[in-house]
Amino acid sequence: MSTFFTSRLFFVSLALVVIAATLPLYVSGYVLGLLTVAFYFGVFAMAWDLLFGFAGEVNFGPTFLIGVGAYTAGILNAQFGWSVYLCIVLGALASVIAGLVLALPALRVRGPYFGLTTLVAVLMLQNFIVVFADLTGGEIGLTIPDVISINAGTNYWIALGFMTISAAILYGLSQSPIGLVLQASGQDPVQAGALGFNIVKHKLAAFIVSAFFSGLSGALLVFYFGTASVGTVVDVAVGVNVIVSAVLGGRRTVLGAALGAIFLIVAGEFLRPTGELATFIVSAVALLVVLFFPGGFLGAALSREARS
Repeated sequence: MSTFFTSRLFFVSLALVVIAATLPLYVSGYVLGLLTVAFYFGVFAMAWDLLFGFAGEVNFGPTFLIGVGAYTAGILNAQFGWSVYLCIVLGALASVIAGLVLALPALRVRGPYFGLTTLVAVLMLQNFIVVFADLTGGEIGLTIPDVISINAGTNYWIALGFMTISAAILYGLSQSPIGLVLQASGQDPVQAGALGFNIVKHKLAAFIVSAFFSGLSGALLVFYFGTASVGTVVDVAVGVNVIVSAVLGGRRTVLGAALGAIFLIVAGEFLRPTGELATFIVSAVALLVVLFFPGGFLGAALSREARS
């Protein structure tokens, strides 16, 4: 980890964060709003990459953790009028608890069954939201009376700061001894277990960390939107975007997942005038990256640097 602070990746990342911090001084509120959403999705993707890229567990339902955090925070604010920041903290805590309840049985199965379990959890959450519409707002969505700020620059800086801190923590964790154990267990769980590592305990820890950042980011996002709905935080399509972002940026890079999310959100928005063609173009680019650059954007760049 100490070599990271002298690497080219560190200085490039630092330069990008500094440049990004100055954007509110000279870009429009529209661009800031777009990037604010992209930064929160960046945290979603980094949290997912920790679980899949290192622990080797394919989570097809990242929006279960995101949705629990988002809806818990939104409901507490809308129904009880609790403060925004308390609701955000409780939303993250609810996501951790939900993740723990889901992970305990899910991590005892292997292969595609873990992914199917997480996907079913998303479908159950969607059903819960529709059935208990009086509490959740149902298919229409939940209107949240409070927001973090109405100033585009303030919302942007909060999102940027949150993504930067999350990236530092998640990347540091991935490069720690825990991250190395996760990577070993993801590649060969039998051999890692034979070496004396408690595979289930380490994967459970990764799931809880992923749940915390997913729930916290989801809670922050709904207080930026001022509303929570299935289409924005729970839908399977949202989860697909999170997964594609992490794969585009680079598996096992953590930081690349944020890069992939920003690319996906920004590209999709700027191609919106093309209509349905926008989805096709973004999907085609994602497919080409997966086929010809399986390491993703950042993975390919790091491989090229290592060879040179």
